[in-house]
Amino acid sequence: MIYLDNAATSYPKPKEVGRAMLHFLEKVGASPGRSGHRLSIEAGRILYQTRESLAELFNVDDPLRIIFTLNVTEALNLVLKGLLQPGDQVITSSMEHNSVMRPLRELEKIGVEVKVVYCSPEGLLDPQDIEKSIKKNTKLIVLNHGSNVIGSLLPIAEVGEIARKYNILFLVDAAQTAGCYPLDVKRDRIDLLAFTGHKGLYGPQGTGGLVVGEKVDIKKLKPLKTGGTGSSSGSEEQPDFLPDVYESGTPNTVGLSGLNEGVRFILKEGVDKIRQHELELTQKLVEGLKEIPGVVIYGSNQDKERVAVISFNIKDQLPSEVGLRLDEEYGIMCRVGLHCAPAAHKTIGTFPVGAIRLSLGYFNTVEEVDKALFAIKNIVMKK
Repeated sequence: MIYLDNAATSYPKPKEVGRAMLHFLEKVGASPGRSGHRLSIEAGRILYQTRESLAELFNVDDPLRIIFTLNVTEALNLVLKGLLQPGDQVITSSMEHNSVMRPLRELEKIGVEVKVVYCSPEGLLDPQDIEKSIKKNTKLIVLNHGSNVIGSLLPIAEVGEIARKYNILFLVDAAQTAGCYPLDVKRDRIDLLAFTGHKGLYGPQGTGGLVVGEKVDIKKLKPLKTGGTGSSSGSEEQPDFLPDVYESGTPNTVGLSGLNEGVRFILKEGVDKIRQHELELTQKLVEGLKEIPGVVIYGSNQDKERVAVISFNIKDQLPSEVGLRLDEEYGIMCRVGLHCAPAAHKTIGTFPVGAIRLSLGYFNTVEEVDKALFAIKNIVMKK
């Protein structure tokens, strides 16, 4: 089996991830912050260590400004629905995932003004188009960092400077870049960083979070849910301090113990080393696809300005049929269709059919890329 669907969920995970989760289930198992006994204290320690690891990775001074959620979708919803009010304008791009577009379309129905800045067919964004769209009522700019469809990178550092210039909050969806591309919330002027645990951070599904920058007024960012936090238990009002204000309910501590080990693995290996390996595999795959007649590759030719996500189609063949053959005949796992990002596919010209997506990870090899190219060549020739 060759797994080339890392943009959906990374696989395999570092061995330390599963070991940490098993250790929690067998040796800890308690709820963090809900009791004063040793196992509850140990569970709380695991949560704080995970915040510390993520803070180191993203260059966050205070680990308590990292909020845990079930995934990046919940983190994005927390910001979009907790911050935007009727009459506010929000600016986004035409390359966004439905985790951004669907909440925005929902908010649009109650009076939030949604401005979509269009990218080129290669998925590239001109920061000046963002600046030109700013109005007096612009409250937020939200962009994905790396496209889950074609791997193009949006210029978040430049847009961060623009947002800071106009005193507008900047939210970045780092689902495809956290762990495999250098991210620094200070350098890139990111006020809110939404991330998921199960992709480039090598954690399990059901983990993710949000970095809440110091510029964000938590009194104006309403929580998605309220309830028990283990703190201020004598009050029926929601706590007004971080991280508790946004973390009601018992957390996925077993999952977050695994996420901690995934992030530690990244810190040990180094993001630059991970990125270099993925970039080398991506370049090899793209160059190989270019040599196969009948293959149409989508996205930019700027190989160094992308993440390890490649989408393509084969002339006169449906993506679904190609994906089925790759799986059943060659044992190659990929994803086909619209990838929960119809706006992006409209931008690159593949809507409504979609495309075949191959997404590489740190544990993929040169030999696997060669086998994928061999399989695609055979499918093109209809062998």
